Amino acid sequence: MPLSFSRSEFIRSAASPGDFLRDGLPQLAFAGRSNVGKSSVINRLVNRKNFARVGASPGKTSQINYFLLDGRAYLVDLPGYGYAKVSKAERDRWGRLMEAYFASGLITGGVMIVDARHKPTADDVTMANWFFDAGCPLVAVANKLDKLKKSEIAPNLERIRETLSLRETDELVPFSAEKGDGREQLAERVSLLAEL
Repeated sequence: MPLSFSRSEFIRSAASPGDFLRDGLPQLAFAGRSNVGKSSVINRLVNRKNFARVGASPGKTSQINYFLLDGRAYLVDLPGYGYAKVSKAERDRWGRLMEAYFASGLITGGVMIVDARHKPTADDVTMANWFFDAGCPLVAVANKLDKLKKSEIAPNLERIRETLSLRETDELVPFSAEKGDGREQLAERVSLLAEL
């Protein structure tokens, strides 16, 4: 049965591995570069304006945030990577937190947000590999689709698929957090991940 995304609530932030939730519910980890619009994608998915806080400056998610979807699965919002203007010590702390989470065996599925306009960065490739190494299925979301000309969409999606080395089973969803394109497809994929 598909998840009801309108029934979503914030549960807690994890600043250290001791804060990770371990109650057996599926955990769907959302990752993306700091300025890729991850919060906007999450807000569009749950149809709520300020559900995941959209930071005025990128990289504001500094902890792992848990949101309960429909009482049945967690949407786990991971810290943005690769851009945030924070100290090296803070970046290292995020890195250790993320490594601990990926090594925990708690991730059911991954949702990775990239910019539809650009080739994925080395950081994006590293993040995709973390999901692969964790052994979980991955849905890649090509956000900012509305900024592309129609003729650019297919070649850009192909470039994303190749650069991230997506497996045949990994879905690539063209998405616009701005306009809502791809929301139904992403909602369907996330519901399926929760049932695995």
